[in-house]
Amino acid sequence: MTAQDMLATIDLGSNSFRLQICHNQSGHLQVVDSIKEMVRLAAGLDEQKNLDQASQQRALNCLARFGERLRGFKPDQVRVVATNTFRVAKNISQFIPQAEAKLGFPIDIIAGREEARLIYTGVVHTLPPKDENMLVIDIGGGSTEFVIGHDLQPAITESLNLGCVSYSMRFFPRGKINNKNFQAAVNSARAEIQRISVALKNIGWKHAIGTSGSARSIRDVIAIGDESTDAITATQMHKIANHIIAAGSIKKAKLEGLKTDRMDVFAGGLTVMIAAFAELNISEMTITDAALRDGVFYDMIGRQLGDDMRNQTITDFQKRYHVDTAQAHRVATLAQIIFSHLTAAVTPDHLEQWQQYIRWAAQLHEIGLDISHTGFHKHAAYILEQADMPGFSRKEQHILATMVLGQRGDLRKIAEFIQQEMLWLSILSLRLAALFCRSRQNIQIPVNQCNIHYHKGTKQLVISTGTEWLTHNPLTASVLLQESALWHKIGLQLEIRAI
Repeated sequence: MTAQDMLATIDLGSNSFRLQICHNQSGHLQVVDSIKEMVRLAAGLDEQKNLDQASQQRALNCLARFGERLRGFKPDQVRVVATNTFRVAKNISQFIPQAEAKLGFPIDIIAGREEARLIYTGVVHTLPPKDENMLVIDIGGGSTEFVIGHDLQPAITESLNLGCVSYSMRFFPRGKINNKNFQAAVNSARAEIQRISVALKNIGWKHAIGTSGSARSIRDVIAIGDESTDAITATQMHKIANHIIAAGSIKKAKLEGLKTDRMDVFAGGLTVMIAAFAELNISEMTITDAALRDGVFYDMIGRQLGDDMRNQTITDFQKRYHVDTAQAHRVATLAQIIFSHLTAAVTPDHLEQWQQYIRWAAQLHEIGLDISHTGFHKHAAYILEQADMPGFSRKEQHILATMVLGQRGDLRKIAEFIQQEMLWLSILSLRLAALFCRSRQNIQIPVNQCNIHYHKGTKQLVISTGTEWLTHNPLTASVLLQESALWHKIGLQLEIRAI
């Protein structure tokens, strides 16, 4: 077992934070260490959706402990994903830098459907192969994911804002449970699930699979007296519900098999699961120990082997928005060459990663044309910022959207990124590549005939080229002069030198 074969994932859930370390044995994962802490982050959201200081401190203390355990790990051996509470908290941008400093690794906030895809990836890799569709339901602290599929790529992924923590706080804030508030919780969850039930039923499934804490807790309570049980039914859940309602609280119900750390959120999870069974006509559900963290592991392995889901997403978006792939390839190739020139005099962090971002942004820089030619870069940026993009974190989508927004037009809209050196140089690389490739023809790449130098201290860009080239390309020469004027408006200098 070598250090290079070790992988670590951290799942920052709305209820618990979990660190898991595995030994990668040619694609087979052996768990080496696992740490779980009940942080209850979602419980710290106030009415304005801001995280209170107490919940932030609980999270930071936990991440400091995780950070100590991960000392010695390299960035490509660790992936940290954050889910619903990180998605909805309005003050999360102020919290993230503190959290990353404690942990020592970047945090990827993933969209709901990306969370669903990763959960499904974990399930499909850990269960025996099935030829029929399976419905996977994962009730988390703040959201519930629904996925249908039978092979490596799911047929449908959905995420709804209902979870065991949020529903427990909303309907049972003081732990008191009666028939009225319990049924109100079930009805509320059913109303949410109705939004996606038709789409799920149209695809259909043969097997229902439950994952994560709420499903396992329900299974554990049902399994008392029969430890071989790995399934739950509606009848069994209603029996538990009636017992809890009669007792008046989870604590008074004294449910055997229920772990202490699940008591405060069990009722919320139970109401969501009952609602899912009722709305989707589920008769029986098998419970698996696979979860989001497993999916993240297998996704990491796929990236290392060149099977990166993000590349498939780029291809799918090109098809969906009818991208001129030949032009996208021209721009991507030139943008990466320009970026190499611009970073020659600096010491960039994660250079290869930024080259990858540039390639993806160039491949999608014209998707806005499918909406309108006027301001297409703005349409493209909006799509990249808001769309569900399997494999991409929210941070990555924001980077691509910013680069695409900056490909043309007034520079003032992106002037704030000048201090973020790698992002700024990436924007410039895409912007210049799009400018040079304006003819949409296979041209002799200008960088082979030009020298492009970026002076870090003065933020000055110098493009030196032969007079003959400028004379032969008068349109490009004119546009470069216009570009220089745009730079001047934000106090920077773009100089075109004839040599």
